[in-house]
Amino acid sequence: MTITATTHLNFRNQAREALGFYQSVFGGEVMIATHSQIYPSFSPEEAEHVAFGQVESPNGFRIMAFDVPASRPFDPGITPIFVSVRSTEADEVTNAWQALSEGATIIQPLGPSGWSPLYGMLTDRFGVTWVMDLAVAYTA
Repeated sequence: MTITATTHLNFRNQAREALGFYQSVFGGEVMIATHSQIYPSFSPEEAEHVAFGQVESPNGFRIMAFDVPASRPFDPGITPIFVSVRSTEADEVTNAWQALSEGATIIQPLGPSGWSPLYGMLTDRFGVTWVMDLAVAYTA
């Protein structure tokens, strides 16, 4: 048996744009089902908002997103989650970092850290905080 955990992000009418952006960074396919496709009835103003969205790429990257309806409370909070992206390839980390950095707030610039030769943290233009690092073998 295999268990896979997928980060699921909630937005208010930005899920489609965010999924497209993450696809441009990590590649893969975008799948979107709208509120009008999933639910029996929905307000016309939000019918095309994302009820279930996902980006999945062959390299293992996967993220899900949802547009929280206006009828539900929504407070994205202050860094309620971090999305961790780890690779064994420095180029993969660097390329993803450069793409996510567009319009982002850099918390920790990409560079050496105490546990990895390449680590960085940023909050992207959608308010999602990403931690990225180069995976290394740990010794006890």
